[in-house]
Amino acid sequence: MFDGVHLGHQQVIRQAVADAEHCEGISVVVTFDRHPNAIVAPDRVPPLIYSLPQRMRAIASLGVEAAWLVTFDQPFSARTGEQFVRDLVDDFGAVSSICVGADFHFGFKRSGNIALLKELGAELNFVVHGLASVSLDGETVRSTRIREAIRKGDLSFASQMLGRDYALAGKVVRGDGFGRQINFPTANIDTSGLILPPTGVYAVHVRADAKGYRGALNIGYRPTLHVPTTQTRVEVHLLDFEGNLYERELEITFVEKLRDEMKFASLGDLRQQIAQDVARIREIFDHL
Repeated sequence: MFDGVHLGHQQVIRQAVADAEHCEGISVVVTFDRHPNAIVAPDRVPPLIYSLPQRMRAIASLGVEAAWLVTFDQPFSARTGEQFVRDLVDDFGAVSSICVGADFHFGFKRSGNIALLKELGAELNFVVHGLASVSLDGETVRSTRIREAIRKGDLSFASQMLGRDYALAGKVVRGDGFGRQINFPTANIDTSGLILPPTGVYAVHVRADAKGYRGALNIGYRPTLHVPTTQTRVEVHLLDFEGNLYERELEITFVEKLRDEMKFASLGDLRQQIAQDVARIREIFDHL
């Protein structure tokens, strides 16, 4: 999956890039369009760290030349590890090396592992690199560990394991226009299937179409409204911005948490608090 494209993933991908340069080949990352559990265990699909476009950008940033985005469906899930590797070599015509994590398993019922890869490599003429896990604070860097750090709000630690600033990304979808009614228009971000930091108000940087903005982000349920939402809403107000953001992807990096989400006695009180939040966020950015 390469969810998060964290330090461990980066080590594997960089080895593939180095191998490709050595043998004058092409480096290719193989990844899935969805988490395999979406097909094999629908009741156990974890929230993801990155959206698909975000994951593909992170992979591309490591200097890899191509990516094969596999549609993970029921027929694909039934392939054994051996069948997958043989098909891989047939499809590419030649494979010089395969780079994976040392504890990597793949294929139907996890039938493939390093031992199988080495056995097939001897037959099909490719080498196998099983790279040891990357550890931080004495524990292996894993996507599950990063998700837990994000869930707890330890975004600094999540960023360390990712090897880059943690960011939340998603497309802007239409909301109910409430923010505009109180003079603080917000972009509603579709974060379906993604892990989210704790609810609250944050100072953030926002990127849209390669342009950067400052923003105030709220994650929560909007408890001040007469009918609060039952699902977590992610809304960002871009400072000093005018325009239409619908259907554009925003990538949001977190600078500082201002406060927890609160319920106010009136919309006037909420508007006043948002104005104070925005003023505080301007101060934060002025002192970066």
